Amino acid sequence: MQIAFIVAGFPIASETFILNQITGLLQRGHQVDVFAQWRDTGSGPHPDVTRFRLVERTFYLHVSPHRTARLLSALDALGRAMSRGQLRIFRALDPRRFGRQALNLRVLNQMRPFIGRPAYAVVHCHFGPSGVIGDTVRQLGLTAAPLLTTFHGYDISSFVRERGPEVYKNLFRDGDAFTCSSQFIRNRLVSAGCPAPRIHLFKLGTDLKKFSFTARVPDETGAVRLVTVARLTEKKGLEYSIRAFAKLAARFPLLEYNIVGDGDQRKPLERLLNGLGLNGRVRLLGWRTDPEVREIYARSHLFVLSSVEAANGDIEGQGMVLQEAQAMGLPVVCSRHNGFPEGILENESGFLVPERDADALAACLTTLLQRPGTWPEMGQRGRAYVEAEYDLEKRNDALVALYDELRARRARP
Repeated sequence: MQIAFIVAGFPIASETFILNQITGLLQRGHQVDVFAQWRDTGSGPHPDVTRFRLVERTFYLHVSPHRTARLLSALDALGRAMSRGQLRIFRALDPRRFGRQALNLRVLNQMRPFIGRPAYAVVHCHFGPSGVIGDTVRQLGLTAAPLLTTFHGYDISSFVRERGPEVYKNLFRDGDAFTCSSQFIRNRLVSAGCPAPRIHLFKLGTDLKKFSFTARVPDETGAVRLVTVARLTEKKGLEYSIRAFAKLAARFPLLEYNIVGDGDQRKPLERLLNGLGLNGRVRLLGWRTDPEVREIYARSHLFVLSSVEAANGDIEGQGMVLQEAQAMGLPVVCSRHNGFPEGILENESGFLVPERDADALAACLTTLLQRPGTWPEMGQRGRAYVEAEYDLEKRNDALVALYDELRARRARP
């Protein structure tokens, strides 16, 4: 199959789930083109980007801020489309359809990389706004392929709050299928007007070859290390896991906490640590490569993720770090947020606490710290659960099966 992926940025270090699908398809003999709205320059390249030469497969939907450049690019797009008989491209100039973005040539410029591309079997869009672009590609006659959009979190929460309930009206009308990783997001999609019969619950996979299991026991010194892997943003709720640690610090003097990731909340979190007197015991490690993250997992004992719904309505996606941690044998403690309850075995591989409740989080961690003998069995249950439900190879096979289903459905009269 020839498959097109439409994404926001590519490659993004925190969105390995997209990269894993692309490389999985390539390994199965399919061809993939990636259309990205912007290029991520904030982190080093992932080895698979180089290994699979994905830069050569990626086309950027760049729209110049300069009028002359936009005009020249638009004229080139029209000329190329006309030479290929793709005359519906002229609809990109219709302000009744696209409003101001037609007049400032944004739509026409954004569509330029799609002109003359192969006849795709499927167009797969990650995140709702990418689905809107995919729907436009079809409206303008640049593809006739089935359109699949995967929703993750912010795209059906804060994005809808910001843009209004009609933002996905055309996409929900035209899209062939929609996937999401939790019942929570499915309910949000239905409430926003997405046709329920076209929604598929689809879990994203974890590469179990990279995350090896180890039964967890305290160090000989008695030291215990908590770990969180998350961007330093409001919705990750790191304030609450830090405050929970503060409640435990005196009682468990050998307890440590490492936070892996970076983001706009770094300065506020540093001030919080200073105020609580936790410098040296809670460490903000910043961004780390995938191998470095796995090494930090391997040295840790318990995993914590206290995510919350942000003030603007932004929410988490699947929380794939929960599956990574369980795959490596770490008992997990997380908030009852989005699909997190569907991503662990509650009271078996981990525990759930209410959002923004540092007291409940501290109490749950206290129970685990007092009962280290339970850690190995919890880790084994977590690993078995991830193997059964989140194995990347199985999930990528399921993705191909979904593509085949959409193609067959589209081919029917």
